[in-house]
Amino acid sequence: MFTGIIEDVGTVKAIKKMSGRWEYTIDTNLDMATIGDGDSVAVDGVCLTVIRREENAFVADASLETLNVTTLGERKAGDKVNLERAMRADSRFGGHIVMGHVDAIGHIVGMKQAGDSIRIDIEVPKETGRYIVRKGSITLDGISLTVNDQNDTTFSVNIIPYSASKTTLKFKALRDSINVETDILGRYVEKFVTQSEKGSSDLEFLYTHGYIRGK
Repeated sequence: MFTGIIEDVGTVKAIKKMSGRWEYTIDTNLDMATIGDGDSVAVDGVCLTVIRREENAFVADASLETLNVTTLGERKAGDKVNLERAMRADSRFGGHIVMGHVDAIGHIVGMKQAGDSIRIDIEVPKETGRYIVRKGSITLDGISLTVNDQNDTTFSVNIIPYSASKTTLKFKALRDSINVETDILGRYVEKFVTQSEKGSSDLEFLYTHGYIRGK
């Protein structure tokens, strides 16, 4: 699990295309003593497993399925990527719950200055848009942000100068693609409501599944 607070902007050093997967070597300023083989690292919001470490770099692989549903397949040597190590149990929770499982590839359809900030409009499939709510949390390329406005297929976020300077957002341009992960809580709520409707009542659902006791 991650928080959406980017720890470093790394650089793709090399990509090795192998049968069924691609290996990414990523240079980073993160303390390599805190990254072990088998650890999870979010790369542009995609949860990848570290398979080995090098000096000031780590190697992680992505399956073809991951490449098909994220922007990692577009990356090339020299590209910058957002990095976040998996959250520790004793860490502060600075953003929101981020799983590292991308829901859709969004596309930037608008960018304009809004005072010191930049407003970015992003288009997503309607199926993804249903889980995005105004003033709710959203993850873009691994960055925890707040939704300003939304409709069925587009939403907007405001990027403050600090966020832009500490992430890859400063490199984004109109029509660029971006990884989008919606708030997992919305999916849990949908499942809860759907399953509740199949039973006699919400209360019955809670009793049946052990959320409350005493019946």
